[in-house]
Amino acid sequence: MSKKIALVTGATGGIGFEVAKRLGKDGYTVVLNGIEDDQGAARVAELKELGIEAEYYGFDVTSDEAVTTNVKAIGDKYGKLDVVVNNAGGLGGRSSIEEMTTEFFRFVMALNFDSTFFVSRAAIPYLKKSENASIINYTSNAAWNAGGPGAGIYGTSKAAVNCFTRALAKELSPQGIRVNAVSPGTIDTPFHAQIKATKPEVFASWKDSILLGRLGQPEEVASVISFLVSEDASFITAETVQIGGGQALGI
Repeated sequence: MSKKIALVTGATGGIGFEVAKRLGKDGYTVVLNGIEDDQGAARVAELKELGIEAEYYGFDVTSDEAVTTNVKAIGDKYGKLDVVVNNAGGLGGRSSIEEMTTEFFRFVMALNFDSTFFVSRAAIPYLKKSENASIINYTSNAAWNAGGPGAGIYGTSKAAVNCFTRALAKELSPQGIRVNAVSPGTIDTPFHAQIKATKPEVFASWKDSILLGRLGQPEEVASVISFLVSEDASFITAETVQIGGGQALGI
């Protein structure tokens, strides 16, 4: 049996790195993507110390050309892809709709939706060569509640990912390729380091809106993804799994 191959975008830190680490421990060769090459090299070295086969490809997932070129290179090198995790994305900043520049609008949509589209499209020919292929996309509570102040376009971009996930699942089901999404709640990662340091009371208050009374850990997102791409989830597609400790209920 040939080695399983997983591509994880935005994998040089936070949730993405934990996903790459977990898939590596599950037996995958993991290909990390990012735009910080020094950090990418350091992360690969860290994984190799754990006995995980890993390499890094530095490219901007919002660039059609860069994605197409690099995903093709990865697919051609390994002959297939078994898992694609579209982890790259982010808030991108905040702006009211009235004052939003076209540039900001396009940046946030590109960061969250275009990236998911470009990577998935480029990967499909190689996923077709796998016996148990999966795509995992990332959405957010903001896709349903339209986001907090200034995050309306972020919510809109994640709502697009929701629909795209189901569209992909429909289109790829004849090839046996499953497509699911995860919706992480507030996860304790370096992403929140600034507010944790400058406004600890605000950071501490976030857990008050979570039924389980705490923030999530990156490893808890990684474990769900590990399940979703496994044979144990072979009858699950077109679904979105909330990983937020009940946060979506908005208590």
